[in-house]
Amino acid sequence: MLIISQAPSSRVHVTGLPWNDASGERLRGWMGIDRPTFDDGARVAIVPMGLCYPGRLPRGGDAPPRPECAPLWHPRLIPPMRQVRLTLLVGAHAVRAVLGRAAASRFGETVRDQAALRPRGLAVLPHPSWRTKVWADARPWFEQAVLPGLREAVARALAG
Repeated sequence: MLIISQAPSSRVHVTGLPWNDASGERLRGWMGIDRPTFDDGARVAIVPMGLCYPGRLPRGGDAPPRPECAPLWHPRLIPPMRQVRLTLLVGAHAVRAVLGRAAASRFGETVRDQAALRPRGLAVLPHPSWRTKVWADARPWFEQAVLPGLREAVARALAG
């Protein structure tokens, strides 16, 4: 399984452990897997849109991933991963890079329409930050329909 997400957070940057924060806990919960499974590099590969912490925005929050990073590194890192059964796109930056601007601009619809993505071996999630709770609360279909299907797809991908 491959996870393409935005750049690491400041805590992840300091610890060097991917998704080592509350967002990571939320993401693993959405996926229905535990930390040891998530951290098993033979089963789950993580390739962020930015490979380093991009710094803070002047008004707070993390800056977006640096734009030169993914075009430079993704073509080198992802194609050799021939055994990937499911690619999970986490957040609008990953969706824009893989599915294009139209999919990112109608992000909620893209998340909701998981069935159309499965034949391509893709799944889409919002970034699991604390702000996503408001987004998810306004969209009960996310918890009711998207997450059960995602957990099934993750379990199938990891089972081989």
